[in-house]
Amino acid sequence: MGAWVTPTVRDDVVEFVQRYSQVTGLPRSSLVARVGIGRDKFYDWRHRRGRTNDHNATMPRDSWLQEWERRAILDFHLEHPEEGYRRLAFMMLDADVVAASASSVYRVLKAAGRIRSGAVQPSQKGTGFSHPSRPHEHWHVDVSYLNICGTFYYFCGLLDGCSRYIVHWEIRESMKQVDVEIILQRAREKFPEAHPRIISDNGPQ
Repeated sequence: MGAWVTPTVRDDVVEFVQRYSQVTGLPRSSLVARVGIGRDKFYDWRHRRGRTNDHNATMPRDSWLQEWERRAILDFHLEHPEEGYRRLAFMMLDADVVAASASSVYRVLKAAGRIRSGAVQPSQKGTGFSHPSRPHEHWHVDVSYLNICGTFYYFCGLLDGCSRYIVHWEIRESMKQVDVEIILQRAREKFPEAHPRIISDNGPQ
């Protein structure tokens, strides 16, 4: 536990030790050692439970973005204006540009006027779409992120609209238009007799 641990984490550790000491009957000193903090630090945290950190100067927090990070987010958004703030956050992490949460990216873009607040449109879900009546009539394709041992990969899967059977899936280090084309072609090679309608969420790939 670092010196800049937040009050929330500090209180969670104290709550964990006290609760599981009662449940398991183990001495607090044993649980404190398992958590990985010193005995004196634990009792100091317990004494300060529910209070904010008091310091002579402003304490830096992980959620505070520096000016260069805000600038990098805005510049990256200019290069990828079609991407949403959530996808931008993962893309910047993959590209080693800025490690920022999706909510932080949203706040930066909103403050810069890049995200406009408009009236919420009513959902069109359940209207104007006919559910397929037989297998291989519709194939739904989607791309999502996977975090495997700290590294982000792309998961692309094709799902049959009628049976919900996974027609084909792949995990790749990159995901561009050509990658999706290859994945679709391999799915068609599995079922050469199928002539499905391909349905996607209109992502850039």
